[in-house]
Amino acid sequence: MAEKLVLIDGNSIAYRAFFALPLLNNDKGVYTNAVYGFTTMLLKVLEEDQPEHILVAFDAGKTTFRHKTYAEYKGGRQKTPPELSEQFPVLKELLEAFKIPHYQLDQYEADDIIGTLATEAGNQGYDVKVISGDKDLLQLVTDKVKVSLTKKGITNVDTYDPSFMEEKMGVRPDQIIDLKALMGDSSDNIPGVPGVGEKTAVKLLNQFDKLEQVYDHLDEVSGKKLKEKLESHKEEAFMSQKLVTIERKAPITIKLADLAYPGYESREVGQIFRELGFQSLVGRIEGNTEEATNDENWEEMEISVVTEVNRDMFTGKEVLVVEMLSDNYHQAPIETIAIVNETEKYVIDIEDAVKSDAFKAWAEDPSMEKWVFDAKRTLVALMRYGINTKGISFDLLLASYLANPSENHHDIPAISHRMGESAVKYDEEVYGKGAKIKRPENVEILHEHVARKATLLYKLKDSMEEELKKNNQFELYNELELPLAFILGRMEHHGVQVDAGRLKEMKEELDGRLKTIEQEVYELAGESFNLNSPKQLGPILFDKLQLPVIKKTKTGYSTSADVLEQLEDKHEIIPKILLYRQLGKIQSTYIEGLLKVVNEETGKIHTRFNQALTQTGRLSSIEPNLQNIPIRLEEGRKIRQAFIPAKEGWVMFASDYSQIELRVLAHIANDEKLITAFREGQDIHTQTASEVFGVIGEEVTSQMRRQAKAVNFGIVYGISDYGLSQSLGISRKEAQAFIDRYLESYPGVKRYMDESIQEAKQRGYVSTFMNRRRYLPDITSRNFNKRGFAERTAMNTPIQGSAADVIKKAMLDLDQRLKDEKLQATLLLQVHDELILEAPEEEVEQLKEVVASVMEQTVELNVPLKVDYSYGPTWYDAK
Repeated sequence: MAEKLVLIDGNSIAYRAFFALPLLNNDKGVYTNAVYGFTTMLLKVLEEDQPEHILVAFDAGKTTFRHKTYAEYKGGRQKTPPELSEQFPVLKELLEAFKIPHYQLDQYEADDIIGTLATEAGNQGYDVKVISGDKDLLQLVTDKVKVSLTKKGITNVDTYDPSFMEEKMGVRPDQIIDLKALMGDSSDNIPGVPGVGEKTAVKLLNQFDKLEQVYDHLDEVSGKKLKEKLESHKEEAFMSQKLVTIERKAPITIKLADLAYPGYESREVGQIFRELGFQSLVGRIEGNTEEATNDENWEEMEISVVTEVNRDMFTGKEVLVVEMLSDNYHQAPIETIAIVNETEKYVIDIEDAVKSDAFKAWAEDPSMEKWVFDAKRTLVALMRYGINTKGISFDLLLASYLANPSENHHDIPAISHRMGESAVKYDEEVYGKGAKIKRPENVEILHEHVARKATLLYKLKDSMEEELKKNNQFELYNELELPLAFILGRMEHHGVQVDAGRLKEMKEELDGRLKTIEQEVYELAGESFNLNSPKQLGPILFDKLQLPVIKKTKTGYSTSADVLEQLEDKHEIIPKILLYRQLGKIQSTYIEGLLKVVNEETGKIHTRFNQALTQTGRLSSIEPNLQNIPIRLEEGRKIRQAFIPAKEGWVMFASDYSQIELRVLAHIANDEKLITAFREGQDIHTQTASEVFGVIGEEVTSQMRRQAKAVNFGIVYGISDYGLSQSLGISRKEAQAFIDRYLESYPGVKRYMDESIQEAKQRGYVSTFMNRRRYLPDITSRNFNKRGFAERTAMNTPIQGSAADVIKKAMLDLDQRLKDEKLQATLLLQVHDELILEAPEEEVEQLKEVVASVMEQTVELNVPLKVDYSYGPTWYDAK
């Protein structure tokens, strides 16, 4: 059986993936939609074709040997959006993780690399598959070379062999060059013969076979106009033929032998999947061989398994590792506990620890230092067993996160490997992974594994603290992040009271609303059908109602949200369908989703705050994500009615910063106009609109203000002309003009941006008010795309990160002030720039003054921080 070679047109597939999928980015702000789409295609190829040889070919640059023939070759193309450009380096890193070779060659295109290798491999008897979105490659088709062309999306393809080509296109593979020569190709700016389309070109080739013969028998061409066009554009036709001809003898240095594919290791690929946020793809690669743990540094370990704890075991400087087999430490039981000090390694099963007065006394003694991995997790896990841990003075997770914010893996094995310590098995090697995770049957394996992790933590503590001190980050760690972990732990354990009955009422209300909308849609459609079925909805919209077809899929018409949004003003049925979907998602994802996570014992929801995840330092919330409850629709906002105080006579109190990131920008950019606007209490979006559009404030329209607002916040997040054009529904040229006028109006902001980039180039990182760092190794890269992303990150990270630092410090200050004032008010949630508390009604007046003064004075900027607050019987009423 012949060996298989797969050749992938990297630029073509990435380009199609980018425009087929909505803009996605991971928690580091890296755009990933093109990489994600490419990866789904790649996994399908690896699973279905199982190639022995593979290569991804890329274009090397804008200029090729074809430009010598025709300077305007590909001249009509729009500049590649930076959101796509910056994904090519990421894509190449992903290919390297897969151990898939990639190649490019100066002055040549990916087509030429593919053409050269496909021809050589076909001649040597390989079965070759070429994957692209470019029909030019169909000229390579032979009995040994098949070409798979993407249709709609990325994974939906047509595979062409010679017979399928003739059936589908009416021409042979060797006629593709002449077909393109006659009809031209607007995407590559190939002129062809004006007025000759695909049908006419096919007809000519069926009659005369080749381009040369068309011109040899021009007198026999029927139609006077057609003959005249062919005659007057002969030069363009033959030039086009030359341009579309793929070079099959390109001077490539890569050989077929270099393309042998050994397969990939799932751990390496899984790691980059997690970094990119492709959690849904991790499960697809679990069946592949993983590299074994390196046991060379494995040393024997004496462990004392303790059944009766006594106070003499503790020295006052211990590592405490609480081992659980689930990330959800609010519900999962503790499996065992390891305690390690300078001389001893103890393991205590949870049942023995809980019944021990000595263990509880040690855990709750603030004078006994404890070094842990994930202070918040440790605190909450032991709280569930009635133990209120105190004295935690070191957290390896937070220290590693601050020192290496770009790393995705901060577990003990990963940290120890990075710091060159002795080997320890990864948890999945001991417990399994996914649905198969379980406690080892041999308890000695469990005890040894936990003791080894605790021992490593003990070894790592001093060197990790030294690294933070060397980076001038110890204060950030010790005075902000570590104390905050205790506050977040208490917030998580306390939870938020939920009125499950109100959620059920909302579900019923939405059921009724959805049925009403459903009937209205049926009346407009003139018939009943399954509104949730794209297969049934498509024909109604595009066949029966004759709406313009935007996109098709392999199963019929696309009815995706982006398609329907383009049709919103074409028929009154479309807004109703969009509303139906929005309400359906609110019902299923949020109302039903929240009901599932209400704790049966407490009647509360106990979310988990991610403190060591984002590179900007912002907190996020999971299981459930209470920072993501939709509030654009009233039905979404109403979900907050179900969040209530835990006690009668109490209220919910919400306080949030007004435009904190723009205020931080004004401070660090030291821009006079921005500073004046904030000091004088002006509406910043109206002020920006006035500057950008050159009108006085009274003449600023709502449309101008909306566009100015998009630019204001876009600047904070490093938006490009493409991103702003998508946000505002305008052209990229108009969007760039907005950005240019903004930077002219606020020269301080422009100066700050330039200085941020220079600082990053000199130091390799940027930092926030409180010395939170973000490393930018690509800031001096020769690769334009990598450098461009790093430059945008250099500009926006100090703004976003400093805003995150401010609200974290406000939480610490507010917690202390509530204690000092002996208030019963309790912090419940942090949602972006907002803090939510519950408090007795009689404390509200005092709370207004306390919360506002603490939050507004937590740091001193050269513009005022402004806080808005409200309160009421539910979280909804407190907004």
